Amino acid sequence: MSAEQPAGAPQRPTFKNWVGTLWLFTLLRFGMFFALWGILELVGVHGLFAAALGLILSIPLSFVLLAKPRARVAANIEARVNATRAAREDLDSRLDPDPED
Repeated sequence: MSAEQPAGAPQRPTFKNWVGTLWLFTLLRFGMFFALWGILELVGVHGLFAAALGLILSIPLSFVLLAKPRARVAANIEARVNATRAAREDLDSRLDPDPED
C-alpha cells in the first residue's frame, strides 16, 4: 500500500492494467468485425453491404463471445471509481472530522 492511499481503501488498478484491458477489448472487437467482413467477402457479399452486415453481426456476437474481456474492463472501471470515491471520502473526513458542527 502506498503512502498516499488510506488504510481500508480499495486497491486502485494501475493505469497500465486499465488501459491494457481496454485496448485488448477494442482490438478484439475490431478483429471480430474484420473477420466477419472477410468471411462475408469470401461468401460472395461484397462492398459496403458486406461491411455493414459485418458490423451488424459483430455487435450481438461480441456480447456473447467477448463477455469476459468486457467484464474485465467493467471491473477495472468500477475499481477505479470505487478507489477514487474512497479517497475522496477519506479526504473529506480528514478535512472535516466532525461534519455535525
